[in-house]
Amino acid sequence: MRKTNRYALRAELWIYPGSVAAWHFITVPKKAGIEIRERFGAKARGWRSLPVAVTIGATRWKTSIFPDSKAGSYLLPIKAAVRKKEKLMEGKAVKFTLEILA
Repeated sequence: MRKTNRYALRAELWIYPGSVAAWHFITVPKKAGIEIRERFGAKARGWRSLPVAVTIGATRWKTSIFPDSKAGSYLLPIKAAVRKKEKLMEGKAVKFTLEILA
């Protein structure tokens, strides 16, 4: 098991289906999600969320990841300002760094 709280990952950006608002997410790869839950799950906050710092390209911000039982991992919301600045589009693979702050 890793000794750091940083994860360099790559996953696809997707839009939550059926929503009036265009909520965009990245599902944390399952292997990393399982490790994050095992290492940091006991420190979860409301809705079992974990505070994180995310870096995509030149953009860094703080947010939370939320457990997703369907995927067996976590969901990372990607706000519009980040998508615009980093030119992210639905269906494209995104390289990102996730730092667990819990």
